[in-house]
Amino acid sequence: MMKTLKTIAAALLALAMSASLAACGAGAPAASSAAVSTSSSSAASGDTPVIGISQYGEHPSLDNCREGFLEGLKEAGLTEGTDFTLDYQNAGFDDSVATQIAQKFSAEDTALMCAIATPSAVACYAAAEDKDIPVIFTAITDPEAAGLTAGNVTGTSDKLPVEAQLELIRNIQPDAKTIGIVYTTSEPNSVSSIAEYQAKAGSYNFTIDAVGVTAQSEVTQAVDKLIGDGVDCLSNLTDNNVVGVLSSVLEKTNEAGIPVYGSEVEQVKNGCVAAAGIDYYQLGIQTGAMAAQVLTGKKTCDDIPYETISEYGTYVNSQSLAALHMTLPAAVSQKATEASKA
Repeated sequence: MMKTLKTIAAALLALAMSASLAACGAGAPAASSAAVSTSSSSAASGDTPVIGISQYGEHPSLDNCREGFLEGLKEAGLTEGTDFTLDYQNAGFDDSVATQIAQKFSAEDTALMCAIATPSAVACYAAAEDKDIPVIFTAITDPEAAGLTAGNVTGTSDKLPVEAQLELIRNIQPDAKTIGIVYTTSEPNSVSSIAEYQAKAGSYNFTIDAVGVTAQSEVTQAVDKLIGDGVDCLSNLTDNNVVGVLSSVLEKTNEAGIPVYGSEVEQVKNGCVAAAGIDYYQLGIQTGAMAAQVLTGKKTCDDIPYETISEYGTYVNSQSLAALHMTLPAAVSQKATEASKA
């Protein structure tokens, strides 16, 4: 009798989650508000396993993770529609929606969850734990701080090359003293990165002016404060709330004549002057390869420790540099890759 009641409860939960998510997705608003979108291939048939992709929000970095993840599955020999079907959901940078998505995947007994960004990964891990559904995460700066190192979970970390970024800024701005950083106080990846910046900045004769926010709507106000503080530049993290409104940040900093350094190539393409950062598409491919091994039963999450990407590139946007009357020293230009949009 108890087992029957649990089965009925699970079915009702799945129905409730589907209805709730459908309501959120109708007339989808901008990415800065809660929104959920589902891929056209989300419906599963027969015994084809379903991969549930929970993406915290839409911006180029996370989009590249998702696209790379799918490429990684393809390179591993898996074909969508034959070897798996997809249920793609986007939380619109809303933690409560990320939780709903994770609970939906769990109630529907999704074969595997792919969680893109820390809030989605934490939500998926919590929802999957009781059912032992494997969770493969990506774009997580500090899996240990996020509590994602034990259980049926693994994935890839996008830990920032902080020292390389500090060296890059010092080379481009030899007289700079203060770096401004906006970060979300509830994102473990951002808190971890801020601590590393503060610990290492002194070795490069910088001080860090960090302003914490609790929501995306506070980001531009934080930028105004940093501009008022007289910072010499801003350095972005992989903070989803900040990256989600990067165009608004750049509008303010460009008007003030303050350069912004990105944390990966897409931020540079979108207007940051330079970055010592990673390629999220490649990170996604690495994640997809791990997921393929778990989905096909070749390995379990326990067999695959989470991996931290070790290689980074130096990217520059010549157009953004020129607009701020900045030039690259030879030490940077010789190894940098141009990332301006055509």
